Amino acid sequence: MSTPARKRLMRDFKRLQQDPPAGISGAPHDNNIMLWNAVIFGPDDTPWDGGTFKLTLQFTEDYPNKPPTVRFVSRMFHPNIYADGSICLDILQNQWSPIYDVAAILTSIQSLLCDPNPNSPANSEAARMFSENKREYNRKLREIVEQSWTAD
Repeated sequence: MSTPARKRLMRDFKRLQQDPPAGISGAPHDNNIMLWNAVIFGPDDTPWDGGTFKLTLQFTEDYPNKPPTVRFVSRMFHPNIYADGSICLDILQNQWSPIYDVAAILTSIQSLLCDPNPNSPANSEAARMFSENKREYNRKLREIVEQSWTAD
């Protein structure tokens, strides 16, 4: 069954394969175009450098008019990421637009890693540490990065 959402996701997938942005990858899970697995690699020369962070994207038939539900599967420590892995990011909530595709979503999440918004905290401990003790925050990120290599 080919619905507008599924057609659009096929197009997103083709674009992601043909012109993948640096440091991200994603693909439908087990022939289910509505559920994707993705990986974001920590950007070079940042505290996230070397990390491989897994996410899932769950789409509905309302895509691209409604954003997917995006969650980190990897354990994260970040001011804008909840304990359950869900992400506090404006384009996934009130700033969503159908012009965003999967590549744009993943690229936005990747830039959020290095550029958190401590004023809208999903993790208050991470937000406080980011604002008050950058050295301790960066040390904690190294642990998260190292865990990302061995975690499933």
